[in-house]
Amino acid sequence: MNYDILPENSDNVENLENAKNAGIPENYTNAEWSPSPDFRFPELKIDTLSIGFPCIQAALSGVSDWAERQIARQLGASSTISEVMLDEFIISVTHAKGKKARRFLRVEEDDHPVGAQLMGVGPEEFTRAALKVVEWGFDWVDINFGCPVKKILGRHRGGFHLTQPEMALSIVRNVRDTVPSEIPVSVKMRRGLDDSEESRDKFFQIFDGARALGISVFTVHPRTVLQRYVGPSDWRFLTELRKYAPDVTILGSGDLFTPMDCVRMMETTGVNGVTIARGAIGNPWIFRDLRELAAGRPIPSPPTLQEQRAVIEEHFALSAELYGEKRAVFSMKKFCIKYAQRHPAHTQVRDDFVKFHTRDELIQLLDKWYTE
Repeated sequence: MNYDILPENSDNVENLENAKNAGIPENYTNAEWSPSPDFRFPELKIDTLSIGFPCIQAALSGVSDWAERQIARQLGASSTISEVMLDEFIISVTHAKGKKARRFLRVEEDDHPVGAQLMGVGPEEFTRAALKVVEWGFDWVDINFGCPVKKILGRHRGGFHLTQPEMALSIVRNVRDTVPSEIPVSVKMRRGLDDSEESRDKFFQIFDGARALGISVFTVHPRTVLQRYVGPSDWRFLTELRKYAPDVTILGSGDLFTPMDCVRMMETTGVNGVTIARGAIGNPWIFRDLRELAAGRPIPSPPTLQEQRAVIEEHFALSAELYGEKRAVFSMKKFCIKYAQRHPAHTQVRDDFVKFHTRDELIQLLDKWYTE
């Protein structure tokens, strides 16, 4: 199980252990590279929706909840996408419109623009869920055809749809034909199930079919579904796709752990923007730093311990507002483990963060470790 795609019941020891070890992959390399002096950050649109700065907080199950998205926006993300939500779940919770619905579907005035990412099996429930998230105030609907989790694949969701173009396009057609025309619909994909020619052909069958149905925005992660997060993502595929379809908006994803990674992806592949996923967990300052680069200024110094503490405390407060303090403690553990990576004594801090059980205990740890 991968930390960046934790399910809702992500409060157990096994997941915490995975979270402790979920940093930049060992095989990741950030090659020496500097942008061309002529490179300019493009203005991003999701169909007719103006985003502006081309850097979005990506959808991450169990991670990009309302609290985490608030932190990302405060530190410079131009837009965010909800954690991926199952269509059947959305239908059930919105029918009751209880606390659970408000947690997953919360949209405030300062959240816009914000997208809702959905995942499901077939077109009917998928479309009903799409109408629900629009009703709750999300600005666009993002269709997930990329999730590589085995449990998801076994239930014919997410990346499984890359093996069945007809069903995938049926979902796209129903959603696009049903949601209001002014609401953009985008598609998230990986470059195929595997490296076979058959998988490649099916990718382009879905890609071309979705374009014909009126989809003009695609987020593409250039790993295969079966590759999951092992090995570097093949950015050459993004370059190829950009040349193949110069008329559509392509957002790149995969191996974006530093601001320079984001610039390098945009300049070398030609994508219209980036969606930052694992690289933003515990490091929301990546959005701030990328904006500084875009303004022609040097990357700021790393956040001080006091700055880190302020963000952790704010994140916990938002999480407590969303879930209540007891559940916020469990939700914040995975984030604190990631925040600890920026601390000079990160191993000790990380191990301490695993142990706290109350807000007071968290404050004691912040007093212990986050003083100048």
